Amino acid sequence: MCGIAGFLLRDGLASAAAVEAMCDTIRHRGPDDAGVYTAGGCGIGMRRLSIIDLSTGHQPISNEDGSLWIVFNGEIYNYQELRRDMLARGHRFSTNSDTETILHLYEEYGVESFSRLRGMFAFAIWDSRQRELVLARDRFGKKPLYYADTPAGLYFGSELKCLRAAGVPLEFDSEAIRLFFLLWYIPEPFSAYRAIRKLAPGSWMRHRADGTVAQGQFWKLPPFTDRPQPGGLSEDETARRVRELFDESVRIRMMADVPLGAFLSGGIDSSSVVASMALQSPEPVKTFSIGFEEADFSELPYAAAVAKKYHTDHHEIVVRPDSVELVSRLVRQFDEPFGDSSAIPTFIVSEFARREVKVALSGDGGDELFGGYRSIARVDKYRFADALPQWFRRGLRLAADRLPYKAYGKNYLLMLSRPTAMERYFALNYPPYYLRKSLLLPEWMLPADAAYLAAALPHCFTPEGDILSRTMYFEATANLTGDMLVKVDRMSMANSLEVRCPLLDHKLAELASTIPNGWKLRDGRGKQILLRAVGDRLDPSLVNRPKMGFAVPLRHWFRSSLRSFLWDHLTSATFTQRGIAHPQFVRALLEEHQSGRRDNSMFLWMLLVLELWFRQVDEERGSSCESGAPVGF
Repeated sequence: MCGIAGFLLRDGLASAAAVEAMCDTIRHRGPDDAGVYTAGGCGIGMRRLSIIDLSTGHQPISNEDGSLWIVFNGEIYNYQELRRDMLARGHRFSTNSDTETILHLYEEYGVESFSRLRGMFAFAIWDSRQRELVLARDRFGKKPLYYADTPAGLYFGSELKCLRAAGVPLEFDSEAIRLFFLLWYIPEPFSAYRAIRKLAPGSWMRHRADGTVAQGQFWKLPPFTDRPQPGGLSEDETARRVRELFDESVRIRMMADVPLGAFLSGGIDSSSVVASMALQSPEPVKTFSIGFEEADFSELPYAAAVAKKYHTDHHEIVVRPDSVELVSRLVRQFDEPFGDSSAIPTFIVSEFARREVKVALSGDGGDELFGGYRSIARVDKYRFADALPQWFRRGLRLAADRLPYKAYGKNYLLMLSRPTAMERYFALNYPPYYLRKSLLLPEWMLPADAAYLAAALPHCFTPEGDILSRTMYFEATANLTGDMLVKVDRMSMANSLEVRCPLLDHKLAELASTIPNGWKLRDGRGKQILLRAVGDRLDPSLVNRPKMGFAVPLRHWFRSSLRSFLWDHLTSATFTQRGIAHPQFVRALLEEHQSGRRDNSMFLWMLLVLELWFRQVDEERGSSCESGAPVGF
């Protein structure tokens, strides 16, 4: 596990010092080792967190004749099998690393080789013969990879701060900020800066020294299905296959030459991962759980029950309100606005686990692939709205428009009035239209949500299947990559901890895409086929309890320990003069939240992290920003 960075200049020679400067910004991703290679206008470098092949895995790594060089971030779980194949074909290896295996595989098969890799990865290969730099990223985008194609050349890095260190232009992307107000994060391929983009998951880019660019995709998540496949497996057979693939996915991710453990939230997914690890490990599994002083937000008792059942070496930590002092630090780690407040406990549990282990397995991916989110159940619940006549919908919209903002039910009526089920999905699960309309100045409002997003993010939409298929596809291609995996990667790597996700093994994901929605979601409860597969390993009290999610007691903190911090930032002249939000409505949100009439914590958090990000950018640019106006729009 590493951080990588580099560039290919159109003119001039690459400087090793310039590559080192880019890599130094991500030292947290790889504190164990560093390396740089330059040739002509190409410079590539890495920071390494040593997990396997501790003694000979130094990067960059070359092939036999030095014509190919690679820097790699990730883990390839089937590399031993691929290595044997390459040896049989006459390739010679100088290390025992998965990194070198990728290089020889590319030498043999070119970009077609990427589909043979099973794991998580982002890498850059310099081909001196063709004078081209090739970038590639894993199927779900577990490992990040940013790039900027500028007049000077191509720049890339594991985090935005790498490209900032290289002097890439940092003009803000206003469309990306508008997307943040709708989704809580900035989705692929956008970044907060116009010049910088994120390489799409499951894709590659070839950039030649003359500026010629080619791109391709080696994998795409198959559409989900709403009906059994003709001649396919029965439900019982499917459950058995899920169990087999799940255990295999866990087993191959337990490969490491360093201490390894697991995050244990007490939910179905992480508990199932821990159970599988315990059943396949000769030693007690190290588990790490986090809880809160506020009992209604803490899952520690459930996690402790799983730990007791499987005799794990269990560790717990409680997050207290003073932990929110981390906020500014976390905002800096993301490099762009990121509104998921569960980044706080993710950082703390990563920091906690890193005291004992270098690698942790997590349960991420189960909700997206097996229909576990409440957002998906809500869409199913309101299918009846499909039958409402258009004249009735128009009446509901008119009534919603006329109700005052503070009236309860205003957003509910708007949701029912939406013309399509996909529009209802966005109305149900994202910042409400009326809130955004009242909060934001007109230029920061997006057009109709689903129609706009389908045009802006076409890779996240599929016309196939029913509404559950389409919403699950969006969750698995937009929210998973743009929110969940970003959160886990940045917060874990900030603590030099590698996190692996068995439920996001691509073979398991491809199987999940063929499973009918009715086998996943029944009576408003998701993940039914997953429970049929591995639920016998869990206590009924855990299986049958309502889903909590990784929620944070922000509503309490914003009324107590974080109140002054929140109000000082969102009522400041600096924030007011940015020209994004209506000051009177921001104050109304603050007062309404403080009174307890409504829980506005999610929207207030979104505004807070945006303002903190702006201030950090102002500081880095050396601007006093006395006017408060964002630089670079």
